[in-house]
Amino acid sequence: MRARRRAARFLPLTPAVVLLLLFLAGPIAYCVYIAFTDLQLTGQAHSSFVGLANFRRAFRDDAFLNAVWLTLVFTVLSSLVGQNTLGLALAALMKRASKPVRTFTGGVVITAWVLPEVVAGFLLYAFFRREGTLNAVLGWLHLPRQNWLFTLPVLAVSFANVWRGTAFSMLVYSAALDGIPAEITEAAEVDGAGGWRRMWHITLPMIRRSIGTNLMLNTLQTLSVFGLIWVMTRGGPGDRSQTLPLFMYEQAFQNSMIGYGTAVALLLLLVGSLFSAVYLRLLRTEV
Repeated sequence: MRARRRAARFLPLTPAVVLLLLFLAGPIAYCVYIAFTDLQLTGQAHSSFVGLANFRRAFRDDAFLNAVWLTLVFTVLSSLVGQNTLGLALAALMKRASKPVRTFTGGVVITAWVLPEVVAGFLLYAFFRREGTLNAVLGWLHLPRQNWLFTLPVLAVSFANVWRGTAFSMLVYSAALDGIPAEITEAAEVDGAGGWRRMWHITLPMIRRSIGTNLMLNTLQTLSVFGLIWVMTRGGPGDRSQTLPLFMYEQAFQNSMIGYGTAVALLLLLVGSLFSAVYLRLLRTEV
């Protein structure tokens, strides 16, 4: 009788579980299988199982190692440093600003966030290109101009990702700062603590969990950025801005090596899992 009651409790979840298995677990399992084969888009009647050959090939491929390095640089610059720091700074400044300033600043920042990735990519391409807005401003100031998408492509796409994604961090930190009791900050101010000391010893420890959650979500989102970089540089010049998503796309769909490209996708998933494990470990640590 008790077993029937337990089964009845889980019965309403059955459709959701079936859909997850069908549309999520199933494709993931199939991708894992493909990563261990030599499946190609063209010129092949049947695929064969090759074991770990695709993964060994990846770690021997200089282009793959370059993509891993550029992915880490892009993630650190645009997510861990850029979006996280700028989002916290904007949230702290907006907390002290007047209502019209908060409304205007929040509207501008959120507008960049809600733009489709392709649209944001074209806007930043127009900003950084040789005849773009940035060089026009530098010329007006009589400063040297350059082709930013050729000389500093990783910095250009990192800035673009910061410009587009900072709004999420700002919203997370605005909610976290609103949750800090005002009497704690006022007591520290009465005791003579300056703004930086209050930020370091009171604000940051009290929003530590929000920081960890924001870093984890931002990092996972940044690791999967494809459209923004593709529109701005297509991974170039050469492979100087080719992150793992672009390298995976090139191998799977341009070089027609689906098995190898899927293996790279699994390695990208592993990188994201490692970042998530670190953040979850930090979140479990008590203040």
